[in-house]
Parts: sequence; C-alpha cells; structure tokens
Amino acid sequence: MAGRDKATNQLNEFQKTQTKADVLTTGTGAPVGTKTATLTVGPRGPVLLQDFVFTDEMAHFNRERIPERVVHAKGAGAFGYFECTHDITKYCKAKPFEFVGKKTPLGVRFSTVGGESGSADTARDPRGFAVKMYTEDGNWDLVGNNTPIFFIRDPMLFPSFIHTQKRNPQTHLKDPDMFWDFISLRPETTHQVSFLFSDRGTPDGYRHMNGYGSHTFKMVNNQGEAFYCKFHWKVDQGIKNLMADKAAQLATDDPDYAIRDLYNAISEGNFPTWTLKVQVMSFQEAEKFRYNPFDLTKIWPQGEFPLIPVGRMVLNRNPKNYFAEVEQIAFSPVHMIPGIEASPDKMLQGRLFSYSDTHRHRLGSNYLQIPVNCPFNSRVKNYQRDGPQCVDENQGGAPNYFPNSFVGPQDNTNHMESAFTLTGDVKRYNTADDDNYSQVSVFFRKVLKPEERRRLIENIAGHLVNASEFIQKRTVSNFSQVDPEYGGGIQKLMDKMKAERRAKQSKIKDIRVKTFEPVLPSLIM
Repeated sequence: MAGRDKATNQLNEFQKTQTKADVLTTGTGAPVGTKTATLTVGPRGPVLLQDFVFTDEMAHFNRERIPERVVHAKGAGAFGYFECTHDITKYCKAKPFEFVGKKTPLGVRFSTVGGESGSADTARDPRGFAVKMYTEDGNWDLVGNNTPIFFIRDPMLFPSFIHTQKRNPQTHLKDPDMFWDFISLRPETTHQVSFLFSDRGTPDGYRHMNGYGSHTFKMVNNQGEAFYCKFHWKVDQGIKNLMADKAAQLATDDPDYAIRDLYNAISEGNFPTWTLKVQVMSFQEAEKFRYNPFDLTKIWPQGEFPLIPVGRMVLNRNPKNYFAEVEQIAFSPVHMIPGIEASPDKMLQGRLFSYSDTHRHRLGSNYLQIPVNCPFNSRVKNYQRDGPQCVDENQGGAPNYFPNSFVGPQDNTNHMESAFTLTGDVKRYNTADDDNYSQVSVFFRKVLKPEERRRLIENIAGHLVNASEFIQKRTVSNFSQVDPEYGGGIQKLMDKMKAERRAKQSKIKDIRVKTFEPVLPSLIM
C-alpha cells in the first residue's frame, strides 16, 4: 500500500502468504464452532463453567505478560550470522573463530537501559548490545552496551545505581535528586556520565552505534595459552547521533523510532553489519599495567593495544514473532564456550550470577529450552531434569545422577578451563578512588570537538539544574576535576538558567498582581 512502510504494512504482507484461513482451535487443538459468543443458559446467561473455548482463552490471556526485565526492558531484536574474516586462532580456539570464512548463526537484542517497556527509544540512556551465537560448542552470549565503559566498578552498587535511574518509590516520578546524588557521591561514574550526556547518549536508532563487550574477558587457544581481551563491534553504517531537540521530538512523535527503523531496514534488504575487533593484553602486561585492567570505568588505550580485526556480523532476518524471539530471548555473560572465559573483572563476576538468576525468575528454570535460547547447534546432555515448563523429552530414560555405570554423558578433560593463579587477602576493598578523572580528561579535551563539548555541557546543565543546590555543587566539583572548563561551564550555564527562571517567575507574579488590583477595593468593601 502506497505511503506505508514495511513495519506498518506487516499484516498485509502476512495476508499475501495465506491461501486460506486455518481452522480455529483451542489450546488443545480442538476446533472451535464460534469465537464470538460464550456458552450460556438462555440468551441472557449465566455463562457455563464448561465453556472451555472461553476459559481456555481467558486463563491464557490473564497470563500473557511475563515480568519485564528489571533493566533493558524495551528493545528490538534481529537475527543473522557472524562470519570469521581473519585468523585469530593463535589467541582463541572458540568455534566462531575456527577458520576464515566460517559462518555462525546468531541473534541480537538492542535495548535502552533505564526505561520501562513503553518508554521512548530516543531517551538519553545507554543502549544494550547483546549477541547470542549458536555454536557447535553451545551458545555464546556477548552481552554489552554501546559504550566501552560503565558507571561503576563494583557490583555491590548495581541495584542502588539502577534504582536511581528508575522512579522515586513514593512519587513514582523520575527524580533528578536521586540520579545526581548517587552520581556525585560515586565519582567513578564521571567517565560514563560524560559519554551519556554527549552526543552518543542519543544514538540515531540501533543501526548507527558501536557495541562493546565492555568487560575484560579471557581468550584461550588450543595450546591452553590465555590472553586478556576486549571485544568491539564497530558499526559499518557509520555512527550517527540525534541532537537533544530531535531526540525529544521523536520521543513524542514516534517513541518506537529505533525499533521501526531496524525492522524496516531489514525488511527492505538493507541489512546492517558490524565488524568485530579485539584488543589483546598478555597476563604479563596486565600485571605491570599502570592501572587495573579489569576496571570497567576505564578503556584500554588503542595506541598501546591496537584493534585486531576478527569478522563481521550481518543481520538479515526480523523476528518471526516479537514475544517468542525478542521478549523471551535470554542473554547471560556466563553463557560461554571453550575458548572464552571470565576475567577477575568485579562487575563481570557479579553479572555472571545475576543475569541467569533473573531469567529463571522471568521465564522459569527451563528457560534454555525456549527455542530462541536453545543451543540448537549442539546437543544438550546433562543431569538436569524436570522443573516447570519442561518442553523437551526430558532426556528420556538416561540416568539423572553422576557418576553412573549406565553410559550417561561423561565429562572430558579436553574442555577444562585454563588454569590461573590467584593471590591476595580476602577483604572488602574500597574502589571509590581508583583514578576517576584522568581518562575523562582525555575524552573531554582530545576526543570531543569544541561544539561537542558545548553540547555536553548544555545537556548536563539542563538536567542537573533540577537537582538540589548541594547536589549541584558536589557534581560541579567532580566535573571541575576533569577540566575547569567542564565544571565551570556547567555552573555558568546553570546560573543563567536559574536567573531566567527567576525573571520568568517574577514576571508571572507581576501579571497576577496587576490582574487582581482593580477588584481589590470592592473586595475590601
């Protein structure tokens, strides 16, 4: 139909694939005589409890919604493949990198972070960038964001941080005091906050942003040698961002802008692609490095650890059904395969537990049996049984205990994790003061152009001005340690905004007084 994009025209496209309507059935497969009337005693009722057509429909409807994700609630998904284009087997034995030219099927979910499922796609917010590769050794999830860093470096702070991005528990409103109070009390947030309020805080859809594994991981080769690494998805379409006014306009005019843009691009055959690159650091380099290489609030300088090309990701299929393939897709950093292992990164270690735990809450203990999560390129053979929503053969008559003498699946030392040595005292280490500003200074002074610095200051000032005065002062002090121009520019602009507000309020007060002056004598009399 003329003037309608692919997403808007989806139902018409579906209709073209049908030769005739299917027979309507209940959930048990029984055909339905009529779907527009309940089974009643006489034309006025009441309804009979034996009306399974109705009770089957209603009981399922009552359970249609699963809990939305605590974070990353709103997102878009797509499917495609990863193609290995460069040999990195000297670093990693993982199946997707096995040989040049190998293709591995994958699914991706892009998302906003802090907003609810109905929030606007163009909100100022980091973007989730999660990739699930369906390999012969099981599923590998690389779960990151569109920024190479994060707000905090210790997972103990994560629930509190997310609470500040959500709603005030009494007013149920977004609260600038909550946001900036936490940010200013934890200066390690300064780096990510600077990214967030820069132009990259509002990407132009999902097709024009980079993705990052963010954390430090380990890659292991066939000889058992291990290397620390970081993963980078570099967008081939080029980075594009929305200016604040355009993002705000789209939040009103088309709050689903990014989902629509991705769906239409793939439907039109304009398949988005990303190039995967890695940074590699030896264990010896990590031991001698000038700062903690596992600190998620910092990057590895590319001049010292250059990007090594690996392959490319192509997204060429939209979801067949959003709920089945996007709402139910479940990513977890702990979903690793031989060749990919965890590093001592504290935030990564915390996520290794929390992601799978929340999926079991949202989707059930057998969430990995859901088709979009099922490791279909490998065969699952283990000793896990039963649980709610077990939808496969439950491994038939195979033994459900280990070890056993009845040919149950056996472990294999060829797939042992790499050995490493740990030393150190067990205690709760304070990480609040681990150089919170030097890399932000480089970002502000050398990465951003003058006009980008100006917009960054404007974006922060426009948000921070709504917080309490004492929080403003503490926040400005933090930004001033990055660069005097940074903190000073924010303070100067906030002072101007406050003066304009006072002038506007004074003008309104004068208008009110003049409006009521003529009637004052009669009121007194």
